Amino acid sequence: MDNPTARTARDNFIPPHTGHCMGFPNRLHRKSNFQQFFLSKPMKHSCALAFMVCVLFAAPLSGGTIMTVRGPIDSAQLGMTLEHEHILVDFIGAKETGYHRWDRAEVSERVLPFLRQAKELGYQSLVECTPAFLGRDPRLLVELSQKSGLNLITNTGYYGARANLFIPEAALTENADQLAARWILEFRDGIEATGVKPGFIKIGVDLEVKLSAFHEILLRAACRTHLATGLSIACHTGPSKVIFQMAEILAEEGVSPDALIWVHATRDTSENQIRAARLGLWVSIDNVADDPKLLEEIVADLSALKNAGLLPRVLLSHDAGWYRPGEPDGGGFRPYTAISESLIPKLRSAGFQPSDLDQMLVKNPAKAFAIVVKPG
Repeated sequence: MDNPTARTARDNFIPPHTGHCMGFPNRLHRKSNFQQFFLSKPMKHSCALAFMVCVLFAAPLSGGTIMTVRGPIDSAQLGMTLEHEHILVDFIGAKETGYHRWDRAEVSERVLPFLRQAKELGYQSLVECTPAFLGRDPRLLVELSQKSGLNLITNTGYYGARANLFIPEAALTENADQLAARWILEFRDGIEATGVKPGFIKIGVDLEVKLSAFHEILLRAACRTHLATGLSIACHTGPSKVIFQMAEILAEEGVSPDALIWVHATRDTSENQIRAARLGLWVSIDNVADDPKLLEEIVADLSALKNAGLLPRVLLSHDAGWYRPGEPDGGGFRPYTAISESLIPKLRSAGFQPSDLDQMLVKNPAKAFAIVVKPG
């Protein structure tokens, strides 16, 4: 959740499912409109008890399930997916944000054309990455999903980047089990009184040489939530070697690197992207924008990942949208179009095949966001 163009050079207990999503590959290899899309014209410890109770009653859904704001779907229904986008983001901070800050009817009127545009471009799903206390609004997302026809996926978790500005004060003194218990309850019972359940965990950390003590707690809480629910973890990390410290913490918590999405890997080096992918992390190239230099760098990075045989670890998105409460008409909303209109034509010129795009935009998101426990 940054400036997209910035870059440096139900509810019953079920035994937990582990491993791959059963039946997933065969269903996603079916023919679709993707090749036509690609080849057509360029398109523009009481705490511990609480935690264990949550584990008991929030066991993962069956493998191959994706949780959208309108309920669970099979991963084969996810289709072409934008895996890191935003609809509304409120940067005022945890102390002041709330639903009083925006009018849902106004937001819907402003945002809906952009979602319909994405639908027309062939996208079937959009992962909405705005966390709690930063503008997450489940009711708004349900309305927009119904009107646009897109599958929308929301999250649980806390965003610690920007020096914990978006963390509620009480949470700053909680331990990993306390935080995880709260997030697990959102998956079990739904967010607030909406009945909407999160489809993944979103956390954020600052760009430091080493994780702060609280940000390490956030990650461990996310790991424990994953083990209780099967929700994948998307962590706003950016160009920071803490991603490799995070991989070590996942191992300590008994979680596979396959459960972690490295958000904003776009801005790191190709070498680190390859290293992370080889470790089994998801590498999220999620800052795609209509900037010639940035597009050139992204094509080079994706080419390196392809040559290393690592496209099965890559996710693509824009980190676009961003209706901002308090700004006239919600500010400058950025459309979800640069991948279709700008990046895909350049990838075609660089030798990428329809199967490569299908991998990154269809198969990988379906696997990355499938609700399945991935033990390490």
